Amino acid sequence: MTRFWIAGQSLVMVVSVGISGGVTANEDQYPIAGVTPYQRPTNAPMITVFKKDKIWYDEALHGVTRPYPSSLRFLEDQGAWSTPFNKPGMPTPYDIRGWHRD
Repeated sequence: MTRFWIAGQSLVMVVSVGISGGVTANEDQYPIAGVTPYQRPTNAPMITVFKKDKIWYDEALHGVTRPYPSSLRFLEDQGAWSTPFNKPGMPTPYDIRGWHRD
């Protein structure tokens, strides 16, 4: 119960939450994240093949001119995980790779 005071008068607000006790069919199909954060659920989906084609490399190397610096060789080991390197970052004046140019 929460009590609010407005102009010397007490107002009482009661909030009730309904909880459904029903079980759906989807609960058995999808893992619940966060129950054991140190362990990947056994039935969680996995990426087994990640192919980096020319389009992927063109996007990852956007705004970088040849010859490519050796510091970008990490792209050869880059997997399907998220990386900020191949996504647009902050706009001008910080946009040194030209992601936000018209």
